[in-house]
Amino acid sequence: MSAPDPIRRYTVQDYLSWPDDVRCELIHGQVYDMTPALSLDHQDVVLTLGAALQAAAGEGESGPAGRPCRVFVAPVDVVLSRDTVVQPDVVVVCDPAKTADRQRVQGAPDLVVEVLSPSTSLKDRREKRALYEAHGVPEYLIADPAEHYAEYFRLGADGRYGPSAVLGPEDELRLVCLPGLVVTLARLLGWRAATVQEAPAVFSPYESGTTR
Repeated sequence: MSAPDPIRRYTVQDYLSWPDDVRCELIHGQVYDMTPALSLDHQDVVLTLGAALQAAAGEGESGPAGRPCRVFVAPVDVVLSRDTVVQPDVVVVCDPAKTADRQRVQGAPDLVVEVLSPSTSLKDRREKRALYEAHGVPEYLIADPAEHYAEYFRLGADGRYGPSAVLGPEDELRLVCLPGLVVTLARLLGWRAATVQEAPAVFSPYESGTTR
């Protein structure tokens, strides 16, 4: 088939009928092309984060409501509505009903991770942040392999993300869905710590409204 028309609006049913070599995401019916080849740094961060999350889940970690969590890395389809399907870099799903069809994730994951690249940075920060907030993704982590920092968003009681917590190499990553994972970004990803000598910040996602 020819490439999807970027002006036309599509549904998930249209998306599922396209050949596997058509790599794209569908957000509110609009087609967004996927980057065909990502940098090695991007791949390193995706695989390292995925492995760390999988190890935490494999150690008997249970997510919200005491249910076991599963970890998936791209490409994996996450269907959020009849006209929206995305392929995040890493997702954690703690509700087995959302993976019951064994084909794709149906509904909001407990955690979404997007690793920035020059071609996706704006979409990940703007369209996808708004999308994940609107669909009730409890935790959203953005990692920047070029600048060596991450941003963490947690859904509040009002159903909205508060200001992001900005994590540098010396800051610890802590997650609600996998509370047993507590590690600095420097240790986890090998990111170089800042040269300025200062006490690392203590960050906890359990304190609502925490910002950096």
